[in-house]
Amino acid sequence: MDHPELSELLRRFGRQECTQEPLYVALCEIAAEDGRLSALLAEAPPEQRKVNLLLVALHERVLAGAAPELAAYYPSAGGERAPDAGLAGALAACVEREWPTLVEQLRHGATQTNEVARGAAIWPALGAAAAATGARHLALLDFGCSAGLNLGVDHYQLRYRSDDGAWHERGAARDGRAAEIESLWLGAVPPPVNAGWRLALRHGLDPAPIDVNDAGRLRWLQACLWPHDARRRERLSRAAAQLQALPVTLIRADDCIAAIEPWLAGLPAGVQPVLLTSWVLYYLSAADVARLRTTVDRLALSHGLAWICGELPALSARDSPVPALPKLPPGEVASSATLWTLRHLEAGRIVERSLAWSHPHGRWIAWLG
Repeated sequence: MDHPELSELLRRFGRQECTQEPLYVALCEIAAEDGRLSALLAEAPPEQRKVNLLLVALHERVLAGAAPELAAYYPSAGGERAPDAGLAGALAACVEREWPTLVEQLRHGATQTNEVARGAAIWPALGAAAAATGARHLALLDFGCSAGLNLGVDHYQLRYRSDDGAWHERGAARDGRAAEIESLWLGAVPPPVNAGWRLALRHGLDPAPIDVNDAGRLRWLQACLWPHDARRRERLSRAAAQLQALPVTLIRADDCIAAIEPWLAGLPAGVQPVLLTSWVLYYLSAADVARLRTTVDRLALSHGLAWICGELPALSARDSPVPALPKLPPGEVASSATLWTLRHLEAGRIVERSLAWSHPHGRWIAWLG
């Protein structure tokens, strides 16, 4: 990509994808006009050349205390200054001084958001997988797991507020320690209940899984969050603490697609294997998406693998028609709405159905029944 293309990528992200984060809107506009920032983004490999990664790398430098000029603008670092005429100079100073570290992060980093609030959709999706397969004991593989925080979804406190204002609570008690997820439950279909299934095994798969005990790696994970969102930071911190007490196995693999079959082969009898992908396909090349789909279908036929996929509808809906979007809450946009699908073996053939729409960060969910 040349400079004009990268500039347009930056500008479009600021105007369409992060409209609720004024700091990022301003940073994207500044970066779109700055050839040095475009050159920095160009350091990322093609599959990771996303504006998110550049913003994460800058945020990490702020959280590390290495960008005092920018810290005043970042609520996550205690800053209260709104974007103003001084932001461009602060950004330039940070980039000049931190250039080698930023280049390293763009070349080798990944936007491992690991958004815990997606559990609002993952929890009922797991129930749907259990119901569809008739299983009670699920073995979950989170593909592109980052730190694996979504593997603890059944230990988090889930609260759904329906259209009539009623709250429906699932999971752990509100004790001040469990990660808390609140989500608007849209539409007339009631929140599903746990029909007796449980997570028997929890595995995560990633090219660079994050150890939540590593302060530097955990800081990178925090940097993947938007600076203003204190609730998300608190939720991530609590989930990371909870994960330390759970029997979770994170698997590092350069080729995560090839690692699915060995994982399946190592499972004990009596568990239903479930693959989870949530905003992972978006970062894969078209060739790898095709290879993943072929691999999963083959393993569905040979091992009964079920696949829960939460992505943009062009990626998550392969065979089933894309359902109509629900009426969204005020201020929400449809451009990044996540469609959750379930693909599994039924009567000897692979079937797929759409489960739900949701906000990419779990703020709302519309279950499709």
